Amino acid sequence: MDFDLTEDQRLLKESVDRLVADQYSFAQRKTYATETQGWSPKMWAQFAEMGLLGLPFSEAQGGFGGGPVETMIVMETFGRGLVLEPYFATVILGGGLLRRAGSASLQASLVPQVISGRLKLAFAHVERQSRYNMADVSTTAKADAAGYVLNGAKSVVMHGDCADKIFVTARVSGERRDRDGVGLFLVDANAAGLTRRGYPTQDGLRAGEITLAGVRAEEILSDNALAVIEHVIDEAIAALCAEAVGTMQVMHDTTLDYLKTRKQFGRTIGSFQVLQHRSVDMLVALEQARSMAMFAAVMASEENPIERKRSIAAAKVQIGRSGKHIGQEAIQLHGGIGMTQEYSVGHSFKRMTMIEQLYGSADDHLAVLARLGGLFNKAKAA
Repeated sequence: MDFDLTEDQRLLKESVDRLVADQYSFAQRKTYATETQGWSPKMWAQFAEMGLLGLPFSEAQGGFGGGPVETMIVMETFGRGLVLEPYFATVILGGGLLRRAGSASLQASLVPQVISGRLKLAFAHVERQSRYNMADVSTTAKADAAGYVLNGAKSVVMHGDCADKIFVTARVSGERRDRDGVGLFLVDANAAGLTRRGYPTQDGLRAGEITLAGVRAEEILSDNALAVIEHVIDEAIAALCAEAVGTMQVMHDTTLDYLKTRKQFGRTIGSFQVLQHRSVDMLVALEQARSMAMFAAVMASEENPIERKRSIAAAKVQIGRSGKHIGQEAIQLHGGIGMTQEYSVGHSFKRMTMIEQLYGSADDHLAVLARLGGLFNKAKAA
């Protein structure tokens, strides 16, 4: 298999690398975090100007026409910079649902607004009782003469506090955990009956708790959307795997630099063989994670849901294990400074920990992989 980037992909990588290197240092990130919304509108405008907000949309729609590999390139670099802007919520999650479930007219209306940076999206699906069961939806959607009315509550909606429009799942029919009957709706963030409480997450990003009390949906995208939602979530996990690799790379590089400069007993601590071995183990874990992130990007577009889920689960397991190992080693090898708010390593480890928990931890995905018979089991899964 050819892993070389195309000319367009190389240009994309160079431009995003340059942007993050020039304008997303750790000090600059701390400044962006003090903005009213917890991220920088100026950087968001730059993302739009560079075409990053149109990455997954077709060229006919004014987008970049990119796929999972292009997403991997951008997200890995964003992981190195610990980017705060609502890119994942708007472009990966919201954009994925819009592309896969939105009608032609809805896409024609919303895609240009997303690409220009005028419209921010969020996906409200998780509920307090649902854990990692995508089918566990108790929010209800009742049809009337004018459309659908939604009632319920959603938790930890990534950047749900600043979104202009929100994709919401609600049960149209069936029992709480039935796979059939999960509808997908588009709701205006300022709709009557919708309330949201925003808050910072442990990694410095933002999320929101959303309550729906008689909220009228603008549009129904599907009355049986779980298969589409699972595909978009698998693509989102692949993007998170790439972001995690960027975050792990920074932790490894920062730790290696520290070992080369910190002196103890009259010599740099990196000269002690035992610490050299530990830094090599970090590198091995990083390269294992990188390989599986690439595998996830390749498999994210797989139309066979069993093969895709098996592959994405395997990638998430390795990402979780590598991230935990590299993060813990980075903190330990830095000593007390690694735990401080003033130093970047602790912030990287917080983001890595959040990525490990999003859409299922390593243990949860290991259970999925076991249920499907392992990564290379070609037998038909039940």
